[in-house]
Amino acid sequence: MIMRHYKYYKVNPFPLIVVLCLALSGNVMAGEKGKLRAIGFYNVENLFDTTHDEGKLDEDFLPEGRNEWTPVKYSHKLANISAVLAEMATDKVGKQGCDIIGLAEVENSHVLDDLIAQEPLRKRGYKYCHIEGPDMRGIDCALLYNPKKFKLRDVKLVPYIQELKRDSAFRTRGFLTVSGTYCGEHLTVVVCHLPSRGSTEFYRRLGARQIKALRDSLLSDDPQLRLIVMGDMNDDPMDKSMALELRGKRSLQEVGEGDMFNPWWNDLAEGHGSMTFNGLPNLFDQILLSPSLVRGEGNVLRYADHEIFSRHYLFNPTGNFKGYTKRTHSGATWLDGYSDHLPTIVYLRK
Repeated sequence: MIMRHYKYYKVNPFPLIVVLCLALSGNVMAGEKGKLRAIGFYNVENLFDTTHDEGKLDEDFLPEGRNEWTPVKYSHKLANISAVLAEMATDKVGKQGCDIIGLAEVENSHVLDDLIAQEPLRKRGYKYCHIEGPDMRGIDCALLYNPKKFKLRDVKLVPYIQELKRDSAFRTRGFLTVSGTYCGEHLTVVVCHLPSRGSTEFYRRLGARQIKALRDSLLSDDPQLRLIVMGDMNDDPMDKSMALELRGKRSLQEVGEGDMFNPWWNDLAEGHGSMTFNGLPNLFDQILLSPSLVRGEGNVLRYADHEIFSRHYLFNPTGNFKGYTKRTHSGATWLDGYSDHLPTIVYLRK
C-alpha cells in the first residue's frame, strides 16, 4: 500500500468567503441589471368562439357558417395560438417569455379566458386587458400581461373618431390604452388595429393622427412616461401614416421630442416582413417606442433589440402558398394554421 502524506496549513477562511460572496452577489446584480425583457405583439387572425355575439357580423365563425367553425376547430386555434405566444422570446429571455403581449383580432373576453387557460400559458399566470369595442365584425384589441412583472394601473379604450360625415355609421377598432408599473417605471402601452387596406390611406392616416394626439396627451401628463405604441397598422414603416402622422423615425439618432422610434424600417428594407401579399413582404405589425425608451442616463429602461418572431411551423411547407404564413383558412378551407401575420417583439434592458 502506498501511503500519501498531505501537509495541512491553517488558513483564515473569512477573506475567501467575503470575496466569494461579493463575486456571487456581483454576478447576480449584474445579471439582473442586464437582463433582457420582452414585449410582443401578435395579430392572431380571427380568434372567434363558436357562438353569436349580438349585433356583430360573426356569422362566418359559427358551426353553421361559411367556415363551419366548430368547437373542434376552435380548440385547435386556441392550442396553436397559445403555443406561439408561449414560445415568443424564450430563446433570448428564458422560459418566462414575454412579460406583455398586445393582440389584435380577438372577438371577446370569452376567447381570452380560454386562451390564457391553455396549458402553455396557464403556468405563467397571464391576465388580460380588454374592452369590448364597436368594430362591426366584432374583432378587438387586447393586452396580455404577467402580473408579477407588470402592475396594472389603468385601462381605457380611446375611440377612433370618424372625420367624414358619410362615414358616421362606420365603426372600427379604438386604441386600447393600458398603463402600469414595469421595472419600477411608469409604462403605457397603446394597442392598435388601424383600418384595413380595403380603405384608402386617408383612414389610416387619420387613425395615426389620433394616436399621435393621444401620445402627446399622455406625455404632457407625465413627461417621464415610457410609452409604446404597437399594433397591426395595415401600413409599412415608411408609409405616411407611420412616418409622417405618427412620426416614426428610422434611426435612434433621428428621434426628437415629438417623434417615436420605429425599428422596423431596416427589416423591411432587407426583405423581412411580418406577412406576405402578392409575393412581397409587408411589415404591418410594428412596435414603436417613445424617446424616453431609446435614450436616458443611468439605470433606466431602454430599447435593446427587436425581432420578427419566425418559426418553420408558421409557414406553409407546400402548395400554391408555399412559404406564406400558414393561416387558419384559405377561403373556406380549414388549414389548421395560426395566422396570416407573424408576431413581433421588442427587447428592453434596464
